[in-house]
Amino acid sequence: MLAGAVGPAGPPTRSLPAMVDEPASPVHSPSLADVARDWGRIGCLGFGGPPAHVAMLRELTVVRREWLTSVQFERAVAATNMLPGPASTQLAIYCAWRLRGARGALVGGICFLGPGLVLILGLAALFLSGSTPRWLRAAGMGAGAAVPAVAVLAGLALASPIWASAVPPRRTRMFAYGLLGALAAALTGPWLVLVLLGCGVAELSARRLADGAGPFNAWVALALGSTPGGVLALCWTSLKVGALAFGGGFVIVPLMQSDAVATHHWMSHSQFLNAVALGQVTPGPVTHTVAAVGYAAGGLPGGLLAAAVAFAPSFSFILLGAARFERMMGNGRVLAFLGGASPGAAGAILGATVPLTGALSEGWQYGVLAGAGVWLLALRRPVVPALLLAGLAGAAAGLLGGPVGS
Repeated sequence: MLAGAVGPAGPPTRSLPAMVDEPASPVHSPSLADVARDWGRIGCLGFGGPPAHVAMLRELTVVRREWLTSVQFERAVAATNMLPGPASTQLAIYCAWRLRGARGALVGGICFLGPGLVLILGLAALFLSGSTPRWLRAAGMGAGAAVPAVAVLAGLALASPIWASAVPPRRTRMFAYGLLGALAAALTGPWLVLVLLGCGVAELSARRLADGAGPFNAWVALALGSTPGGVLALCWTSLKVGALAFGGGFVIVPLMQSDAVATHHWMSHSQFLNAVALGQVTPGPVTHTVAAVGYAAGGLPGGLLAAAVAFAPSFSFILLGAARFERMMGNGRVLAFLGGASPGAAGAILGATVPLTGALSEGWQYGVLAGAGVWLLALRRPVVPALLLAGLAGAAAGLLGGPVGS
């Protein structure tokens, strides 16, 4: 889900009524070349995460080009917010699908994701090389030190609307799901996915019982990881990021951290913090971070494979299910499941601050973290400048002789 968007924790709602004056297709239909150019432009300039992506897509498709009506765009936002994975990526793919069908979805999605992917793979090669200059390594450590503060901001941004939209009788359960997600992210590592699925199933069961629907019976698919290391392990880690990240955005951090650092040892704690920071300061979705993890696991082929697996669900959701989005938006079972999984995801993001902070290795990094906390949480300033300033502070510490680890 997009951080800051109203979560689905409230009571199930009916699907939106059809608008009699809404055109069935866009008045002005762009060519595939138009889609490639304009979606590629957003991919190059889309710094700032999901809010920036949504604003740029709306300005393009509704205000400037008039390809979609305001109603069509708002419905697209609502529908993609209900899907697991990177919602702004799915919104970009869905808007292109509305305009040019399956081919438009593929062209628009690839052009939206491509620039950031190329940039983050290049930066990963630079930061993960064995000959990184001291000042550059320190800059990465500085930016990484600000990541726990960014996680707190992202968790609160997701949790606040979920809490506000929940009716009072459900708030106890919302709090419990959030607490379970936080504890799972802080303590259990690889089991976080099962906890999020469990939260969703628990809320679905609770609502069905409350509605008098009788005994609840359901099969729960428990996905098992592959043997440590190797291509299958990288694919499983990437699939969790793309298909099971209920909450989108920053919830990928706790989903990846245990696999990348503790289980498979693809990267150190410090390198993982660098990868998360790179995912924040490059254009496109934060999910691009998985490409840096893949690069650490298997070089350029690993980075490309991780990105392909992570983003494949987003394309699949749109290409296979976009025509059914209206029905999905009114499905009480879907809303109930997300009503449990979403607060669990918000808690997981907040819980991830524990291992992220524990990954800091030098004393000066805690000073950078404190400064980032003031900038983001007290002054309410943007994320990208916070990470850039933290990187500059780290570079300065390195140039002045501060410790930069091994």
